[in-house]
Amino acid sequence: MENETQMTEYLKSFAGIEDGQIVTGTVVQLNNEFVLVDVGYKSEGRIPVNEFIELPQIGDKVNVTIIKKEGSGGQVIVSKKKAEAKERTEVLKKAAEEKTPILGKFIKVIKGGYEVDLGADYKGFCPLSKADVNRVEDPESLIGKTDYFIIDKFHAGQKLKSVVSRREYLEKKIQENKDQFFKTVQIGDVVEGEVKSFTSFGAFIDLGGFDGLLHINDMSWGHVSRPKDFVKKGQIVQLRLINIDPETQKINLSLKHMEADPWTSFEQRYQVGDVITKPVTKITSFGVFIEIEPGIEGLAHVSELSWTKKINNPKDILNIGDVVSAKILGYDLDKKRVSLGLKQLQENPWDTITERYPLGKVLKAPVVKVTNSGAFIELEDGIDGFLHIDDVSWTKKIKNMDQFCKVGDVLEVSISKVEPEHRRIRLSVKALGGNPWQTLKKDYPKGSLITGTITSVTDFGVFVKVIGDIEGLISKFNLVGPDEEYKDEVLESYKSKIGEPVTAMVVDINPQTQKLNLSIKEMIRKSQESEMAKYMADDKEEEDTYNPFADMLKGKTEN
Repeated sequence: MENETQMTEYLKSFAGIEDGQIVTGTVVQLNNEFVLVDVGYKSEGRIPVNEFIELPQIGDKVNVTIIKKEGSGGQVIVSKKKAEAKERTEVLKKAAEEKTPILGKFIKVIKGGYEVDLGADYKGFCPLSKADVNRVEDPESLIGKTDYFIIDKFHAGQKLKSVVSRREYLEKKIQENKDQFFKTVQIGDVVEGEVKSFTSFGAFIDLGGFDGLLHINDMSWGHVSRPKDFVKKGQIVQLRLINIDPETQKINLSLKHMEADPWTSFEQRYQVGDVITKPVTKITSFGVFIEIEPGIEGLAHVSELSWTKKINNPKDILNIGDVVSAKILGYDLDKKRVSLGLKQLQENPWDTITERYPLGKVLKAPVVKVTNSGAFIELEDGIDGFLHIDDVSWTKKIKNMDQFCKVGDVLEVSISKVEPEHRRIRLSVKALGGNPWQTLKKDYPKGSLITGTITSVTDFGVFVKVIGDIEGLISKFNLVGPDEEYKDEVLESYKSKIGEPVTAMVVDINPQTQKLNLSIKEMIRKSQESEMAKYMADDKEEEDTYNPFADMLKGKTEN
């Protein structure tokens, strides 16, 4: 009778239990197969151990779903997994209605997107375009990543019908972060971010889904040529906020402002004339940059590298990383510039150039360059002299310098002019011998008769080569006597006389302009005058004796 009463009481305890109901039980016993849970109705439910990720301890509370009530056996069949699924259903449903983020995990790439584990065997579909705020280049890169999603469409079944969006959650989160950033930070604050990408003008820093710009000019107080020399992609950096504009949403960051500006105390450490020994950091066509100290670079212009060598490209003599000594020539703190010189630490060969190359010094040296107007001749390393085409010969007319010499030829020359202030040296070949023009002027002054050889005939006269290979000109109007009329036939007749000798009078000779003018007309005139003078002299001698013929001739002359 007592047993029947106990059984009746036990069965009555099931009266309040419904299939599918979620109840909280207490773990009372466990073995290798089951976990026994007291659900509070004088009955224990058994849960297979494989429903637990981590086995509970006796006394732990566990939510379970009542699957089936058994009367005679006296046991209740429960399921922890179904309880979790039912609870998750409510959570997901509420999240979909209220658009609140829900945790999920990318587990598989499928056509058009991803399969996402939403928990309790719920799967959602996330389109590829909604997986991230940026284009996903490698879909596999997100597999295994856990993050929050917004449920766009929810389906309570286990099939993959729920549609979720991680992008919507990220955009909302980014905007919240951005609003908070603009609301709380001030210029001068230090912020932390991750180097996201590079451009030619700097780097973009991820500040929590939105970017700030680290401009190339704000990376260092010194010269910056490559942003990647100062920060690396993916690097977490602390930067100072130097500008912020809520309207345009622009954020400017600075790495160099994390330290004091070394230019403000430059004059405390350096003065004009100081010598620094530092590495070359950059080489350009116009000079080299040398790091004076971190944040401060100086420029040694190409013209300040050598006293004598013409350097077309500094790379020919220096490499990046070379440690060189240089003198501070000047600086401009406003423009943050320092001028350096390397040659100032070497002796200037032009200071003593006149001692080594006095006027008139004769030497032999090689031709290193030929131009239309002359040739450069190397006197010593880095110092060339210039031989002008007019200084080759006193008499020969050279049209192109390469007719006289070629690169590599060794010439004997004389120093004719030295200009240290302009770094110029003039050379001469013709000065090695006497000036034939001066000799000619001395030996054949104006009015002298000179014999030469006809060399050429032009429209304006006849050229005659005389002593010393000097050419003189007889103009066409000076080819005939004073009493003769010039005709073109006269000039034409001289073309057949080239190479023949001819005698003429010197009417003008100028060694400076190297011009010699000759005249047959003046020669004949002078000859006639001489004859007349002789005749008159003879007539005077005969005045003392009677000479009827002379008197008659004299009368004719007077008439």
